[in-house]
Amino acid sequence: MTNKHSHDGHHHDHDHAHHDHSHAHGHGHHHAPQSFNAAFGIAVTLNLGFTIFQFIYAMLANSMSLLADAAHNFGDVFGLILAWGANWLLTRPARKRYSYGYKRTTIIAAIINALILVATSALIAYESIYKLMHLSAVNEHLVIVVALVGIFINGGTALLFMRGSHDDLNIKGAFLHLLGDMMVSFGVVIAAVLILYTHKIWIDPLVGLLIVAVILWGTWGLLRDSVRLILDAIPHHINHQGIQEYLEKLPGVAAVHDLHIWGLSTKEVALTAHIVMPDKVLTAADYEKINHDLKHEFRINHATIQVETGSKEFPCERSETC
Repeated sequence: MTNKHSHDGHHHDHDHAHHDHSHAHGHGHHHAPQSFNAAFGIAVTLNLGFTIFQFIYAMLANSMSLLADAAHNFGDVFGLILAWGANWLLTRPARKRYSYGYKRTTIIAAIINALILVATSALIAYESIYKLMHLSAVNEHLVIVVALVGIFINGGTALLFMRGSHDDLNIKGAFLHLLGDMMVSFGVVIAAVLILYTHKIWIDPLVGLLIVAVILWGTWGLLRDSVRLILDAIPHHINHQGIQEYLEKLPGVAAVHDLHIWGLSTKEVALTAHIVMPDKVLTAADYEKINHDLKHEFRINHATIQVETGSKEFPCERSETC
């Protein structure tokens, strides 16, 4: 058996006695930028301070919408702390027992973040319905001032995560938390202005219920994608069919089977595949090109490819070609 491993351009040969397989491993270590640690620190500090400030003034203003926003913000601070910890663990090196490192903690954090949003939504809905049935006066001016402060704090900290929200579900969770908070604060301002001019105090708890709808709408995609990742489903942004066709069109490939693609973390994707090549042997240059193409065209960070000849002596059981 000759096992050939290609690690980002480094090629190693190992001779064994019984089988003939070749493996190409491509590792793309693309962790969340270190600057996100600073972003998390700023976001957690500002939002925790604002949540305490908001809770105090929500009680003083007797505003359900402002209190709901404060509860939502508190849940988001806890979620940000979880996402921060997972983001840090993503940068830790692999260990003997944890050969992939702690990458999956980012998926767990994303799921917990989504569940926190659902739980806070249920709390807000309950309190809003109660307030709708027991109406009381609201200090509109105080609500407007506090909510405007929230718009600037949440909007500003959300911008810190915008660039990483497109390709990292954990960072996307943090971004959605903060963006949702900004939208909620904006809704609270509108509600307070309407109450100020119409004197219809039922608007305040009604906005609390609208806040729930906004939160759940933004949370559904995060929860769905997180559960898919923890179940090793193919990440939504990966072109499975395109990868299959790419491998099948490689020179000398007769068949492709056992193609598996899954998320190592909220940012990195792994792939394993068996390719049948009866008359050709992959060179170091071939491995390098395959790794490059999978990484840059299909966003695969870690590829393991086993090459089989399809011989009668050592058949590949799941390939029709053998």
